[in-house]
Order: sequence, then C-alpha cells, then structure tokens
Amino acid sequence: MKRILLLLPTTAYRNEAFLAAGRRLDVEIITAADYCHQLAPAWGLDPIMAVHFDRPGAALETVLRSLKHKPDAVLAVDDSGLELAARLNEALGLLANPPDAVRRLRDKLAFRQMQQERGFLCPEFRHLPSDADPARLLAQLRWPVVVKARRLSGSRGVIRADNAREFLQAVSRVRGIQNKADRDAASLGLVVEDFIAGREYALEGILDRGELRVLALFDKPDPLDGPYFEETIYVTPSRLPDRTQQEIHRTVQRACSQAGLITGPVHAEMRVNRDGVWLLEVAARSIGGLCGMALHHALGMTLEELILRQALNQPVALSASRDSAGVMMIPILRRGIYQGVHDLESALEVPGITGIRITAQPGQIIAPPPEGASYLGFIFSLCATPAEAEAALRQAHAMLLFDVQPEYKVQEPASER
Repeated sequence: MKRILLLLPTTAYRNEAFLAAGRRLDVEIITAADYCHQLAPAWGLDPIMAVHFDRPGAALETVLRSLKHKPDAVLAVDDSGLELAARLNEALGLLANPPDAVRRLRDKLAFRQMQQERGFLCPEFRHLPSDADPARLLAQLRWPVVVKARRLSGSRGVIRADNAREFLQAVSRVRGIQNKADRDAASLGLVVEDFIAGREYALEGILDRGELRVLALFDKPDPLDGPYFEETIYVTPSRLPDRTQQEIHRTVQRACSQAGLITGPVHAEMRVNRDGVWLLEVAARSIGGLCGMALHHALGMTLEELILRQALNQPVALSASRDSAGVMMIPILRRGIYQGVHDLESALEVPGITGIRITAQPGQIIAPPPEGASYLGFIFSLCATPAEAEAALRQAHAMLLFDVQPEYKVQEPASER
C-alpha cells in the first residue's frame, strides 16, 4: 500500500478533504500537525508528530525520528508546512520542489527580487526593516503604495496607503499583525511597493516535470483596490480573451521555472492591465479555503484527490465540462463574535447554487482583513455561463443574515448582512 505523509495545520479548512481523498485512493495517510506537543496527548494525538511547521529545521529531525516507514510522498496542506515538506522530501530522496524554491516564493520580498532580476513586470518595491523609521522612505514613494507583511497569505497584513499619513499608519498596523503571526517578524521587516492598477485573476495549475498544466483560470469580478484586499468571488472559466489567458499561462510557467519549481500544485494570483500580466504571488500549493470544491465538476474528482494521485505518480484522467462554476468566500464586514446565520434554506434554493458551507463557529471571534485570516463560509454555484454563476452567488449571499455580536456588551445587538 502506498503511503503519504500529510502536514496538517490546525486551522486549515481542507484537512478532512485530503484525508477523505486518501481513503478513496486506499492510501495509508501518516499525519503530522502543528499542535502543541504538550497538549497533543490530551487530544489523543502522538506528541512526537506535533511539530512546529515554522521551525522546519528542528521539525525535520523530529519527523524523521518518528517515521516508522518511508512514505512515498510528503505533502503540505497550506503555506505553513511548505518548507518542511520540501525538506522532508529532500531528506527522504523523493521527487519534490527544492526547499530554496519554496522559500523564495513564499517570501514576498524574495519573489519581487526574482521578478526584477528576471525581467518580469514588477512594481517598484522597497524593503523596510523592522527597526527602520518608515518616515525615511516618504521622499521615495509615489502614491498609492501597498504595505505587505513578508510571509502572510490570504490578504492578511496587506494595506494600501494613498498618502504619508495613511502610510505611517499602515506600517504600524502591518508590523503589529506580522509580530503576532510570524515568529521571525523581527528579522523580516516589510515590503512597500507601488500599487498595481487592473483586475485580479487567479490560476490553478499543476506541475509535472516542470511543465505547467492549467486546471482553471478564475475571474475575480469584484474590484480589489484597497485599502484592504479581502477576496470574495471567483468564477471559472475566465471571460478574458484567449490571447490574454495564454499570456497568463506563459507568465506563470516562466515564474515557476525561474523559481525552480518542478512538481505539484501551483496557485498564482495576478493583475492584468494594458501593460500586461503582473504577478502578485506564485505559491507551491493549491487554492486556499474550500475554493477547490468549485473545480470538482471540471476535474471529475476532488482537487485533493488529483494532488494525491499526481504525488503518487498515478494516472489522472480529467473530465470535460462546459459548465461555469463560482465560489464566494463570504466576507466578514466587521470584527465581532459570530453567533449564527439566518435564511440559509432560502439561499440554497437560488437557481444555480450547489451548496453553502458556513465554516465560522458560534462563539468564534471573527475579523476582516488585514487582521483576519478566515471567512464566514463559502457559497458554490454551477451554471451555464460565468455571468449566471456570478449572479447566483450574489443573490444567495444577499439572502443570508449573519448575527455578529460586539465583543463587548451593548444595549442593542448588532447584525451583519
């Protein structure tokens, strides 16, 4: 029996989806999670396999010591485990992306430096060390700019600033976010770059011996112009002209090659304007959240099953579908305590809606970007055209009434639509 070592972060949406894919393929799944090693036994977990993904050097030795059998592949579910997975594959002699390639793409500063050196369209950018006075950059900046944490994802720690006052406020806020979220914050600093105008798109693909196969190109119909950049709707197939879609494919392929990626899932984000394709990120992982469920109709299997099959070098036969699929990451409008949702049944009856998954839990403190790193849930649609898939998502969302209470008691309860 084939076996796969899965690195499962405690907060990932897709852990169960990967485990279910392993069961369907009759694969032995070995898991390592970033749980606290002291709490793990109380949860029925092996403390040896509760490792710190953000300390890949130490975690590597821990995992290697605890493995009883060599796996056929090591996979990380999301960004936090990518470097550890790459190091484990390298140590075990398995075909995988080099650790340097994974590290380069996860670091927003290193990614911009690669783009600049290799002739990609790239905004002007600057590194702001953690101990540097941001006011010293003011004379060099052209508004608007975007302040970014180095290694966070999902719009977390990303703020647009249109003037000096907003810039200084953004730096202070992003530094605070990064300090809480990244153990290495003090040594990382921030990235400050020119704002890129244009619409955003996302490419989902998979690499096989360095060749990129596009699984889907998503339109993001809502403008993402800041000051924060919470994503909402993805729709595929894209309504971009074929020529532009081919340019996106070529640009992402070139970035993967230049970075040194050779295998596995790829998720890329980009903006497109009259100058061409501007890459925002290329990640050696699949799409986040539950968005991959929107591809089930086109793949004929779950995205997680496809990833496991490819890792095990098993044949993959994808189905062909002309339907259009959409997914909405239900946005969080303000910070508070989530209590529940009303009118879910009515929203599910909207033509074209195939499912709604509310992932927030009652009593959970929720927050929008740039601090927040989650969504209220996900809405899925499947229709004849991209426009219909988008419209169904918007109609269903408009029906949902979310009860979000303030963190501190007030006389009148607040609701969020």
